Amino acid sequence: MKNKFGETVAFVATPKTDNEGSLCRSDNNAPTLPREARLPINRCNLPATILGSVAFQKHPAALEIDGVAALHASLFARLDGSANAAARAQLFRDYLTVHFRLDHLEDAGLTPGSGNRAKANWLRLLRGWSFDADGREGAVLKGWVESRFGLLPRFHGEPLRDYSEPAYRRYQEMRATGLYGTNALEAQLDLLYAYCQYEFAQEQDGQAHLELYRGTNRLGEHEVLAENDGRQVVLFNSLSSFSSSRERADEFGDSVLEVRVPKAKVLFHCHLLPGILMGEDEFLVIGGAYEIG
Repeated sequence: MKNKFGETVAFVATPKTDNEGSLCRSDNNAPTLPREARLPINRCNLPATILGSVAFQKHPAALEIDGVAALHASLFARLDGSANAAARAQLFRDYLTVHFRLDHLEDAGLTPGSGNRAKANWLRLLRGWSFDADGREGAVLKGWVESRFGLLPRFHGEPLRDYSEPAYRRYQEMRATGLYGTNALEAQLDLLYAYCQYEFAQEQDGQAHLELYRGTNRLGEHEVLAENDGRQVVLFNSLSSFSSSRERADEFGDSVLEVRVPKAKVLFHCHLLPGILMGEDEFLVIGGAYEIG
C-alpha cells in the first residue's frame, strides 16, 4: 500500500492477543503455581505467582526485597570499594554485628531478663537449619520466605496442605516461638539474601543459573504438577537444601533430582561465608515450581 506521500510501505498485521508465539516468552501450557501455595502479596518486586513459576525458573530476573538496598546503601558502597571476596565477607559480618548490635543487645532494647532467644541471630538460624530443617530455626526461615516472597511452606515435619489443620498450626507456633524476643531476625535474613545476590553479581560470568542436586528417598511424596517427555514439574517446599555435588546429594537418598536453579532464588550457599554449611556443599534454595531432570 502507499502512504500519503506516494511511498510504498509494507503492512504488518498486529497480533490480536498477547498469546501469539512471537510475544509470549513462556509456555502457555506450563502449570502455574497453585493458589494454595502462595500469598496474594509479598515484600519484593515480583508477585509470588511469577517468581514461583517455571517461567521464572527458565527466564529469571533480579529479586529485591523492599527497602533493603536503600536502608543499607552504605554497606553496599563499602563493598563496592573492595575487590577481595574474603575482605568483603568480613566487612559484611562486621556490618551485621554493628548494625544489629549483636554484641551489645542492650543497645537494641533487650535486657538481661529477655531470655536466650535474645541471642538468636542469622548465624544460629543457619546452624539450626543444618541440624534440623523441620525445627524451630527451620520454621523461622520458611516463614521468612513466606513473608518476603509470598511462597507458603508445603512441608514442616509433615505435609502442609490444609492450613486449617493442626500441622500448619504447629508450624506457625514454632515460627512465632522462634521469632519472639529476638532482635530483628527477619531483617537480618533480608540483608543476608541481599549480600548473597550481591556476590553472585560480582562473579560476572554471564550465568543466571546453577546446576544443583537434591537427594531423596521419597520421590513419590513430591508434589508433581505436570509431567512431559520424561521431565517433571515439581512444587518444592518454600525453602529446601540442595547440593552443588551430585555425589554428596547421592548420600541423602536413593534418587537424585537435578535442578537448574536461578541464582536469584538462592538465599545462602556454602561458598558465601567461610565455615558455614560447608559439609554438604549446601545451597538454600527458595521454593516454587521447578522443572527437574
